[in-house]
Amino acid sequence: MRFLLRPGWLAFIAVVLGFVAVCYTVLAPWQFNREDQREAQQAQIDRALDVAPVPVSDLVPGAAVDPADEWRQVTLTGEYLPEDEALVRLRVVDGRPAFEVMTPLRLTDGRTVAVDRGSVAAPDGQAIPEFAAAPTGTVTVTGRLRVNETDTSGRPSFDTGGHRQIYAADSRALATATGVGMVDGYAQLVAGQPGVLDVLPVVPPVSGAPFTNFSYALQWITFGAIAVIALGLFIRLELLQRRGKRETRTSIRDALSGRDGGADGPAAKVPARTAPDDEPGA
Repeated sequence: MRFLLRPGWLAFIAVVLGFVAVCYTVLAPWQFNREDQREAQQAQIDRALDVAPVPVSDLVPGAAVDPADEWRQVTLTGEYLPEDEALVRLRVVDGRPAFEVMTPLRLTDGRTVAVDRGSVAAPDGQAIPEFAAAPTGTVTVTGRLRVNETDTSGRPSFDTGGHRQIYAADSRALATATGVGMVDGYAQLVAGQPGVLDVLPVVPPVSGAPFTNFSYALQWITFGAIAVIALGLFIRLELLQRRGKRETRTSIRDALSGRDGGADGPAAKVPARTAPDDEPGA
Protein backbone atom coordinates (compact mmCIF):
# COMPACT_ATOMS: atom_id res chain seq x y z
CA MET A 1 0.00 0.00 0.00
CA ARG A 2 3.03 2.27 0.00
CA PHE A 3 2.16 3.28 -3.56
CA LEU A 4 -0.64 5.42 -2.05
CA LEU A 5 2.05 7.77 -0.75
CA ARG A 6 3.22 8.63 -4.24
CA PRO A 7 2.43 12.23 -5.40
CA GLY A 8 0.07 11.12 -8.16
CA TRP A 9 -2.01 8.96 -5.83
CA LEU A 10 -1.99 11.58 -3.09
CA ALA A 11 -3.30 14.18 -5.54
CA PHE A 12 -5.99 11.79 -6.84
CA ILE A 13 -7.14 10.89 -3.33
CA ALA A 14 -7.21 14.57 -2.34
CA VAL A 15 -9.40 15.43 -5.35
CA VAL A 16 -11.84 12.59 -4.63
CA LEU A 17 -12.10 13.37 -0.92
CA GLY A 18 -12.47 17.08 -1.69
CA PHE A 19 -15.32 16.34 -4.09
CA VAL A 20 -17.02 14.13 -1.49
CA ALA A 21 -16.65 16.84 1.16
CA VAL A 22 -18.21 19.44 -1.16
CA CYS A 23 -21.09 17.09 -1.99
CA TYR A 24 -21.93 16.42 1.66
CA THR A 25 -21.19 19.83 3.21
CA VAL A 26 -22.15 22.27 0.45
CA LEU A 27 -24.13 20.96 -2.51
CA ALA A 28 -26.54 18.56 -0.80
CA PRO A 29 -27.30 20.94 2.13
CA TRP A 30 -27.78 23.77 -0.38
CA GLN A 31 -30.45 21.80 -2.24
CA PHE A 32 -32.10 20.68 1.00
CA ASN A 33 -32.19 24.35 2.06
CA ARG A 34 -33.74 25.41 -1.25
CA GLU A 35 -36.42 22.77 -0.81
CA ASP A 36 -37.13 24.09 2.70
CA GLN A 37 -37.32 27.63 1.34
CA ARG A 38 -39.72 26.59 -1.40
CA GLU A 39 -41.96 24.81 1.09
CA ALA A 40 -41.89 27.79 3.49
CA GLN A 41 -42.76 30.20 0.69
CA GLN A 42 -45.55 27.97 -0.56
CA ALA A 43 -46.94 27.81 2.98
CA GLN A 44 -46.75 31.61 3.19
CA ILE A 45 -48.65 31.90 -0.11
CA ASP A 46 -51.31 29.45 1.09
CA ARG A 47 -51.81 31.44 4.28
CA ALA A 48 -52.06 34.69 2.32
CA LEU A 49 -54.77 33.25 0.07
CA ASP A 50 -57.03 32.78 3.08
CA VAL A 51 -56.77 36.40 4.26
CA ALA A 52 -58.94 39.20 2.86
CA PRO A 53 -57.23 42.28 1.37
CA VAL A 54 -56.48 45.16 3.75
CA PRO A 55 -55.42 48.76 3.06
CA VAL A 56 -51.74 48.94 2.20
CA SER A 57 -51.10 51.30 5.10
CA ASP A 58 -52.07 48.50 7.52
CA LEU A 59 -49.21 46.29 6.41
CA VAL A 60 -46.80 48.87 5.03
CA PRO A 61 -47.01 51.88 7.33
CA GLY A 62 -43.42 52.85 6.58
CA ALA A 63 -41.00 52.76 3.67
CA ALA A 64 -40.56 49.01 3.10
CA VAL A 65 -42.52 45.79 2.68
CA ASP A 66 -41.93 43.36 5.54
CA PRO A 67 -40.87 39.96 4.12
CA ALA A 68 -43.20 38.32 6.65
CA ASP A 69 -46.12 40.01 4.85
CA GLU A 70 -45.10 38.97 1.35
CA TRP A 71 -48.01 37.68 -0.75
CA ARG A 72 -50.61 39.33 1.48
CA GLN A 73 -53.28 41.15 -0.52
CA VAL A 74 -53.61 44.90 -0.05
CA THR A 75 -55.70 47.64 -1.60
CA LEU A 76 -54.01 50.76 -2.94
CA THR A 77 -55.70 54.01 -3.93
CA GLY A 78 -53.93 56.62 -6.01
CA GLU A 79 -52.90 57.63 -9.51
CA TYR A 80 -50.64 55.78 -11.91
CA LEU A 81 -47.51 57.58 -13.11
CA PRO A 82 -47.15 56.20 -16.66
CA GLU A 83 -44.26 58.53 -17.48
CA ASP A 84 -42.18 56.69 -14.87
CA GLU A 85 -43.10 53.22 -16.06
CA ALA A 86 -40.47 50.55 -16.85
CA LEU A 87 -40.40 47.12 -18.42
CA VAL A 88 -38.68 44.24 -16.65
CA ARG A 89 -36.83 42.38 -19.39
CA LEU A 90 -35.67 38.77 -19.82
CA ARG A 91 -38.66 37.25 -18.06
CA VAL A 92 -40.24 33.85 -18.69
CA VAL A 93 -43.95 33.45 -18.03
CA ASP A 94 -45.68 30.12 -18.69
CA GLY A 95 -42.55 28.97 -20.50
CA ARG A 96 -42.52 31.90 -22.95
CA PRO A 97 -40.34 35.04 -23.16
CA ALA A 98 -42.11 38.07 -21.76
CA PHE A 99 -41.79 41.53 -20.27
CA GLU A 100 -43.32 42.60 -16.99
CA VAL A 101 -44.72 46.12 -16.78
CA MET A 102 -44.01 48.08 -13.60
CA THR A 103 -45.87 51.37 -13.19
CA PRO A 104 -45.52 53.56 -10.09
CA LEU A 105 -48.74 54.43 -8.24
CA ARG A 106 -48.78 57.62 -6.16
CA LEU A 107 -50.95 56.91 -3.13
CA THR A 108 -53.32 59.38 -1.56
CA ASP A 109 -51.01 59.54 1.48
CA GLY A 110 -48.19 60.87 -0.71
CA ARG A 111 -46.06 57.73 -0.93
CA THR A 112 -45.31 55.99 -4.24
CA VAL A 113 -45.55 52.24 -4.68
CA ALA A 114 -44.28 50.34 -7.72
CA VAL A 115 -47.07 48.21 -9.18
CA ASP A 116 -46.34 45.17 -11.33
CA ARG A 117 -49.27 45.27 -13.73
CA GLY A 118 -48.52 41.84 -15.18
CA SER A 119 -46.78 40.50 -18.24
CA VAL A 120 -46.88 40.90 -22.01
CA ALA A 121 -45.63 38.11 -24.26
CA ALA A 122 -42.53 38.78 -26.37
CA PRO A 123 -42.50 36.11 -29.11
CA ASP A 124 -38.89 36.77 -30.14
CA GLY A 125 -37.73 37.74 -26.66
CA GLN A 126 -36.57 41.18 -27.78
CA ALA A 127 -39.21 43.23 -29.60
CA ILE A 128 -41.56 45.08 -27.26
CA PRO A 129 -45.18 44.28 -28.11
CA GLU A 130 -48.08 46.68 -27.83
CA PHE A 131 -49.86 46.69 -24.46
CA ALA A 132 -52.58 48.68 -22.76
CA ALA A 133 -51.57 51.87 -21.01
CA ALA A 134 -52.33 52.42 -17.35
CA PRO A 135 -55.65 54.18 -16.72
CA THR A 136 -55.64 57.83 -15.77
CA GLY A 137 -57.22 59.40 -12.72
CA THR A 138 -57.66 57.96 -9.26
CA VAL A 139 -57.97 54.20 -9.09
CA THR A 140 -58.23 51.59 -6.37
CA VAL A 141 -56.43 48.34 -7.07
CA THR A 142 -55.75 45.11 -5.23
CA GLY A 143 -52.35 43.50 -5.37
CA ARG A 144 -50.05 41.12 -3.54
CA LEU A 145 -47.14 42.54 -1.60
CA ARG A 146 -43.77 41.44 -2.92
CA VAL A 147 -40.23 42.05 -1.74
CA ASN A 148 -37.78 43.37 -4.29
CA GLU A 149 -35.76 41.12 -6.52
CA THR A 150 -32.09 41.92 -7.04
CA ASP A 151 -30.13 41.98 -10.27
CA THR A 152 -26.91 40.40 -9.04
CA SER A 153 -25.07 41.83 -12.07
CA GLY A 154 -26.08 45.38 -11.15
CA ARG A 155 -26.95 46.29 -14.75
CA PRO A 156 -28.27 49.83 -15.22
CA SER A 157 -31.58 50.73 -16.81
CA PHE A 158 -31.72 51.87 -20.43
CA ASP A 159 -34.27 53.28 -22.87
CA THR A 160 -35.13 51.71 -26.20
CA GLY A 161 -38.13 52.04 -28.47
CA GLY A 162 -39.61 54.66 -26.18
CA HIS A 163 -39.62 52.32 -23.18
CA ARG A 164 -37.46 52.27 -20.07
CA GLN A 165 -36.11 48.80 -19.25
CA ILE A 166 -34.71 47.27 -16.08
CA TYR A 167 -33.43 43.78 -15.26
CA ALA A 168 -35.35 42.89 -12.08
CA ALA A 169 -38.73 43.51 -10.49
CA ASP A 170 -37.15 46.00 -8.13
CA SER A 171 -38.63 49.30 -6.95
CA ARG A 172 -35.12 50.49 -6.09
CA ALA A 173 -33.97 50.06 -9.70
CA LEU A 174 -37.13 51.84 -10.87
CA ALA A 175 -36.56 54.67 -8.39
CA THR A 176 -32.95 55.06 -9.55
CA ALA A 177 -34.01 55.11 -13.19
CA THR A 178 -36.79 57.68 -12.67
CA GLY A 179 -35.63 59.72 -9.69
CA VAL A 180 -38.96 59.06 -7.95
CA GLY A 181 -38.72 57.89 -4.33
CA MET A 182 -40.63 54.66 -3.79
CA VAL A 183 -41.51 52.17 -1.08
CA ASP A 184 -38.98 49.32 -0.88
CA GLY A 185 -40.98 46.47 -2.39
CA TYR A 186 -43.88 46.43 -4.81
CA ALA A 187 -47.44 45.23 -5.40
CA GLN A 188 -48.31 42.55 -7.95
CA LEU A 189 -51.80 43.07 -9.34
CA VAL A 190 -54.41 40.32 -9.14
CA ALA A 191 -57.01 39.64 -11.84
CA GLY A 192 -59.71 42.16 -12.66
CA GLN A 193 -57.89 45.29 -11.48
CA PRO A 194 -57.63 48.61 -13.32
CA GLY A 195 -54.51 48.52 -15.48
CA VAL A 196 -53.83 44.80 -15.10
CA LEU A 197 -52.31 42.97 -18.08
CA ASP A 198 -51.68 39.21 -18.15
CA VAL A 199 -51.85 38.22 -14.49
CA LEU A 200 -48.63 36.74 -13.16
CA PRO A 201 -48.85 33.27 -11.62
CA VAL A 202 -48.57 33.03 -7.85
CA VAL A 203 -45.56 30.79 -7.38
CA PRO A 204 -42.65 30.75 -4.92
CA PRO A 205 -39.59 32.68 -6.13
CA VAL A 206 -37.46 29.58 -5.53
CA SER A 207 -37.85 27.65 -8.77
CA GLY A 208 -38.59 23.97 -9.08
CA ALA A 209 -41.52 21.66 -8.67
CA PRO A 210 -42.21 20.02 -5.31
CA PHE A 211 -39.41 17.65 -4.28
CA THR A 212 -37.21 18.77 -7.19
CA ASN A 213 -34.53 20.24 -4.94
CA PHE A 214 -34.87 17.27 -2.59
CA SER A 215 -34.10 14.91 -5.49
CA TYR A 216 -31.12 17.07 -6.46
CA ALA A 217 -29.80 16.79 -2.90
CA LEU A 218 -30.10 13.00 -3.03
CA GLN A 219 -28.23 13.03 -6.33
CA TRP A 220 -25.29 14.91 -4.78
CA ILE A 221 -25.24 12.44 -1.88
CA THR A 222 -25.21 9.59 -4.40
CA PHE A 223 -22.40 11.21 -6.41
CA GLY A 224 -20.32 11.47 -3.24
CA ALA A 225 -20.88 7.79 -2.45
CA ILE A 226 -20.01 6.79 -6.01
CA ALA A 227 -16.75 8.76 -5.78
CA VAL A 228 -15.74 6.87 -2.61
CA ILE A 229 -16.62 3.50 -4.18
CA ALA A 230 -14.70 4.39 -7.35
CA LEU A 231 -11.65 5.33 -5.27
CA GLY A 232 -11.77 1.96 -3.55
CA LEU A 233 -12.06 0.15 -6.89
CA PHE A 234 -9.08 2.01 -8.34
CA ILE A 235 -6.99 1.10 -5.29
CA ARG A 236 -8.05 -2.55 -5.57
CA LEU A 237 -7.23 -2.65 -9.29
CA GLU A 238 -3.82 -1.17 -8.58
CA LEU A 239 -3.18 -3.81 -5.90
CA LEU A 240 -4.22 -6.65 -8.24
CA GLN A 241 -2.07 -5.27 -11.02
CA ARG A 242 0.97 -4.98 -8.76
CA ARG A 243 0.39 -8.49 -7.36
CA GLY A 244 0.20 -9.90 -10.88
CA LYS A 245 3.46 -8.18 -11.83
CA ARG A 246 5.20 -9.58 -8.73
CA GLU A 247 4.02 -13.10 -9.51
CA THR A 248 5.17 -12.77 -13.11
CA ARG A 249 8.61 -11.52 -12.06
CA THR A 250 8.93 -14.35 -9.52
CA SER A 251 8.05 -16.97 -12.14
CA ILE A 252 10.66 -15.61 -14.52
CA ARG A 253 13.34 -15.56 -11.83
CA ASP A 254 12.49 -19.12 -10.82
CA ALA A 255 12.65 -20.29 -14.41
CA LEU A 256 16.00 -18.64 -15.00
CA SER A 257 17.49 -19.92 -11.75
CA GLY A 258 16.35 -23.51 -12.28
CA ARG A 259 13.90 -23.47 -9.36
CA ASP A 260 10.90 -24.13 -11.50
CA GLY A 261 10.53 -27.70 -10.21
CA GLY A 262 8.34 -28.79 -13.09
CA ALA A 263 8.79 -32.28 -14.51
CA ASP A 264 9.29 -30.86 -17.98
CA GLY A 265 11.11 -27.73 -16.93
CA PRO A 266 14.74 -26.87 -17.46
CA ALA A 267 15.54 -27.95 -13.89
CA ALA A 268 14.13 -31.45 -14.33
CA LYS A 269 16.68 -34.11 -13.47
CA VAL A 270 17.94 -36.31 -16.28
CA PRO A 271 18.28 -39.97 -15.10
CA ALA A 272 21.82 -41.39 -15.19
CA ARG A 273 22.55 -43.49 -18.26
CA THR A 274 23.39 -47.15 -17.42
CA ALA A 275 25.45 -49.33 -19.65
CA PRO A 276 23.65 -52.31 -21.19
CA ASP A 277 24.72 -55.78 -20.26
CA ASP A 278 26.19 -56.48 -23.65
CA GLU A 279 28.41 -53.39 -23.67
CA PRO A 280 32.07 -53.95 -23.15
CA GLY A 281 33.06 -53.75 -19.55
CA ALA A 282 29.61 -54.70 -18.29
